[in-house]
Amino acid sequence: KKEFIDYILRVKSNMDSGMFRPLQVAAAQTLAMPDEWYSTNNAIYAERRKVVFEILDILNCTYDINQVGMFVWAKIPASIESCTSLTDSILYDKHVFITPGIIFGSAGAKYIRISLCTSKELLLEARDRIKA
Repeated sequence: KKEFIDYILRVKSNMDSGMFRPLQVAAAQTLAMPDEWYSTNNAIYAERRKVVFEILDILNCTYDINQVGMFVWAKIPASIESCTSLTDSILYDKHVFITPGIIFGSAGAKYIRISLCTSKELLLEARDRIKA
């Protein structure tokens, strides 16, 4: 019956394209947090960003210090053929994973991306491995 198919399609549509309800609830709770919570988290990410900039300086990459978000993007040096050659060498030689920009499309071929979603301690360890 059309009535039952319409019910299924309504539920399926919400499941396929709607945001997971617990995530919506968590986001609403986060928006209700006091300003101090945001300041504390922003300070944590600022510290992580500084370490990522140190890593990028070691790799001779160029980047915008004013970028915001959970990731830092950087352009690889012109002397390096591709982002994957850089990220592969760091992975295999230093045991540090850096995301090659090419996985996001051809426009990312000369870029790398480093996540700020890890602890400062792990970023410091990555920096020290790359520097060594």
